[in-house]
This record gives sequence, structure tokens and C-alpha cells, in this order.
Amino acid sequence: MGFLICWVITELLLSCGSSYMKHISDYKFDQNISVPDYSRPEYWAALPFKWNTSDSTPLPLQAGTVKDSGVDVFFLHPTTFGSKEETAWNANINDPVINARTDYSTILKQASVFNECRVFAPRYRQANLISYFTTDTAGARKAFDLSYEDLRNAFQYYLDHYNQGRPIIIASHSQGSTHSQRLLKEFFDNKPLSKKLVVAYVVGMQIPKNYFTALAPCKDSLQTGCFVGWRTYKRGYEPDFIKKENGNSYITNPLTWTLTEEYAPKTLNRGGVLFKFNHVQPRVADAQIHDDILWTHKPHFPGSIFYLRKNYHIGDINLYYVNIRENVRARIRAFRKH
Repeated sequence: MGFLICWVITELLLSCGSSYMKHISDYKFDQNISVPDYSRPEYWAALPFKWNTSDSTPLPLQAGTVKDSGVDVFFLHPTTFGSKEETAWNANINDPVINARTDYSTILKQASVFNECRVFAPRYRQANLISYFTTDTAGARKAFDLSYEDLRNAFQYYLDHYNQGRPIIIASHSQGSTHSQRLLKEFFDNKPLSKKLVVAYVVGMQIPKNYFTALAPCKDSLQTGCFVGWRTYKRGYEPDFIKKENGNSYITNPLTWTLTEEYAPKTLNRGGVLFKFNHVQPRVADAQIHDDILWTHKPHFPGSIFYLRKNYHIGDINLYYVNIRENVRARIRAFRKH
């Protein structure tokens, strides 16, 4: 539970902005930081050939679970590094505390959505949370570039040694989605590898409308070779930084899988997985696209009366857990037909 709390705090800071970190100037690049060797299993948070927390399935969903759909998922996890005490620009990939924080939060509660496929989730020298808020844009850019270098190397290693012609799903959240867009552009956008792309779930970040050349947003629940993404906020709330984007982001409704502003009631929500992994909360949230974000009424779960936040970034995937899981199955079936 402690690891989950740390992740929640970190991701909530990312979702809200972090005033206490904006003017810190003593962040350093560690010249001795280890470079991951992706031929070694310990540099993967999820790998099909060893047990990991992404292999877990909530008890109510275990009946009828498919062990291997024949499709691979390359999952880019969100930020789990960036407390006040962590003042390096990039995480030490061998730090057991950071790795455990990752494994028992996002790998367990996000990557597990996709575990009817083979899940590959590389560890990487993730950029410190401060990188999203600091005025030192050069430092932040360097930190993100280092993170992407790791993920790019991991994906290339996966292609060279593990893929063996299998279809691919790219999935990511938050900082992972910052990097997955670069990965999609480099490897899939107007590239031969796009023929292997079932779908990309690029969740929790802006997806600029002019970023890709050929790769397009999915228009329905069965389209393949496309991407989906959303950012979740309480109905009626829109952060100032999003207003400044002037509508420049694609947004998908994860209950209808369309790009329209049609309201989707919570009766369409097949279940969320929130604080208790083995509890699936039905009808936890509705959904409606507003400009370039996703609005929902206050989520419904035990204790939600005390939940006062308006930014639901931490729950982008978890609020729609079962719908995403079922959509993965549907798109794989559609991909095979084509």
C-alpha cells in the first residue's frame, strides 16, 4: 500500500502542477548513472518470461481470461520518481525503492489491463517529475531525451529479439505517453511497422493534432492501426494550462471509443479498478468529451464522498479498466479479420 500511496502522490503532483518544485535549481545529472542492458531481465518491469505484477488479474475478471492473445503490448509506465528528496534529473534504474514503487502501482494496476497479451514494460531512467514544471527547459529536455533513449533502445531490443512478427499494441500513461508519441512517430508513423500496429493507447497527455503524418486517431471501437487517448477531469473543470492549448489535442471517449461529444452514461462503464486491486467497481464514472479533455461527474466508489479533487489524471486508466480490457479484445479480433 505504501508504494501505491507514493505513486498516487507523485502522479497527483503531475496532474495538478507542483508549486514547491518550480524554482529549485540544484537538480543534477548523475554522470555515473547506470545504462540499462535490455538483454537482462532485471531491466524489464514486465516480461512474459518471468512473473511480474502485470500478470495479476482482479478476481472478478479471472474467469474466461485468455493467457496469450497472440499480440504483444509494449507498455511505457508513468512517472514514479520525483519526491522532494529525489533531486537527480533522471531516476537510477537500479534503485530498488523506485522499481518497487513502479511494480506495485502502475505495472500492477495499469499494465495488468493488457495481460491477455504478452506484456513488455521496460524500466527506464525516467525524468524527474520536476521536468514538467521547471523553468529550466534545457535541463528538462535533456532529462526527457535520456528517458526516451532508454525506451527506444528497449523497443529496438524487443523488435530484434522478442517480437518475431507478432502484432503490437503500444500502451502508455502520463510520462509514458510523452515518450510513446515519439516512439510511434519514429517507428510507426508512415513506416512499414504500422502494418503490425493493432492500436496505441496514449493516455494522460496532450496529443497534438499536427504531430503525426499518417497515424490517425481511431474513430470507433474496432478501427485498428490508429491511436486513442484522453485526459480525465471533473465535469465543469478545465485547467488553465489546457485552455492555453486552444483545442490542439485529440481526445477519445473510452466508453464509446468515438471522437464525438456524445454523452456516455456510467451505465456503459463496465468497471474500474481503484484502490483495492481485487475489487471491480461497476459504473464508477461516466464520460463526455469537452473540447480536448474528458469530463466525468465525480467518480462513484466507497469513500468517494471524501474525494475532493477535480483532476482525475491518476485514474485515467483505472476508471475505465474493464472497458479498456474488453476493447483490447475487440480490436485484436478486428485486426485478425483484416
